[in-house]
Amino acid sequence: MKKEEHYWTQRYNEQKTGWNIGYPSTPIKEYIDQLEDKSISILIPGAGNAYEAEYLWQQGFRNVHVMDISEVPLEQFQNRNPDFPSTQLLHEDFFQHKGKYDLIIEQTFFCSFIPTDDNRNAYAKQMTILLKPGGKLVGVWFDIPLAEDFEKRPFGGNKKLYLRYLSRFLITENFSLCYNSIPPRAGKELFGIFTTKKVK
Repeated sequence: MKKEEHYWTQRYNEQKTGWNIGYPSTPIKEYIDQLEDKSISILIPGAGNAYEAEYLWQQGFRNVHVMDISEVPLEQFQNRNPDFPSTQLLHEDFFQHKGKYDLIIEQTFFCSFIPTDDNRNAYAKQMTILLKPGGKLVGVWFDIPLAEDFEKRPFGGNKKLYLRYLSRFLITENFSLCYNSIPPRAGKELFGIFTTKKVK
């Protein structure tokens, strides 16, 4: 964890955060707007600036948990949202986290860590472990070429590549090109909804 924590902390401290758009991603915001049960337990791993969590909180969702491997974005989130419970800000390694959630929101977290087979399989398996029966993994994945340079983050992929890992552990309800991406990301994002199934 220490190496990854140092990497991301340095990125935040140097303000090398080109992915930061300053507000909730439109595909995820519009999904949130369809949710009716505000009591559901929600996890956002690799949340970074966590504008989606901020939006959820503003809409009355109180069981929201924000996770990042670096303390920097969590501290910034707390400063912006002083009434958000600090106990729901998780400075943790996603792969070691224990908990159960109705919904996990994916905001290109999959694209943030070294894209080895082991890591990507571990991601999909961990999602299954953390989701309650019938729980959902929902969010956005970058539809961009996977760079060979393992220091060039975020990493990309395509629908076929992602499904190689996700479909082993999860049922695909929807996985398609976003129709409501912000203009700079048009044609470069996939929106997915996945539900739990038994681990093979």
